Amino acid sequence: MAVLLPLSVTAYAAIDVYEFDDPQQTEDFHVLMQELRCPKCQNQNIADSNAGLAKDIKDRAYKLLREGRSKEDITAYMVERYGDFITYRPPVTKNTWVLWFGPFVLLLMVVVTLVVRKRASVKLSSQHDVTTDQKQRVEALLKQYGQQKDEKEDSK
Repeated sequence: MAVLLPLSVTAYAAIDVYEFDDPQQTEDFHVLMQELRCPKCQNQNIADSNAGLAKDIKDRAYKLLREGRSKEDITAYMVERYGDFITYRPPVTKNTWVLWFGPFVLLLMVVVTLVVRKRASVKLSSQHDVTTDQKQRVEALLKQYGQQKDEKEDSK
C-alpha cells in the first residue's frame, strides 16, 4: 500500500495568486477582473473564465498594474487590443449608438404607435355615433321589411 500511494494520481487545481505591494493596486485588479469580459466566452468576465485567453488577459493586467499603469490605461489598452466588446460598458461612439440609444428609440416608436392607434379608434367610434333620427328611420325600415317578409311567407 505504501508503494502504491505515491503512484496514485491526485487531482489538483492551480490557483493563480496575484500579489501587489499596494492595496489600491489589489482593488484595481479585482475591479478590472469584474469589468473586463472574456472575448472567447459568452458574457463571462475574466475573473470567472477558465479560458486560456482570459488567463493571458489577467496576467497582462497584473503586469501593467505592477508597472504602475492606471485602471483606465489598462482598460484602454485592452479595448485597443480586443475591441469595445471586452468592456461591459462600451463607450458612446458611432459604432455603439444603436446599443446605447436603440432601446429608447424603440420605446418611443411603440408609444407613438399606441397613441396613433388610440386616436384612430376614438375617431372611428365617434364616426359611428347614430342620431335619434337615424335610429327612427332604421326602425321604420325594419318594420316595413318585417311586414313584407311576413306577407311573402303567408303567400307561400
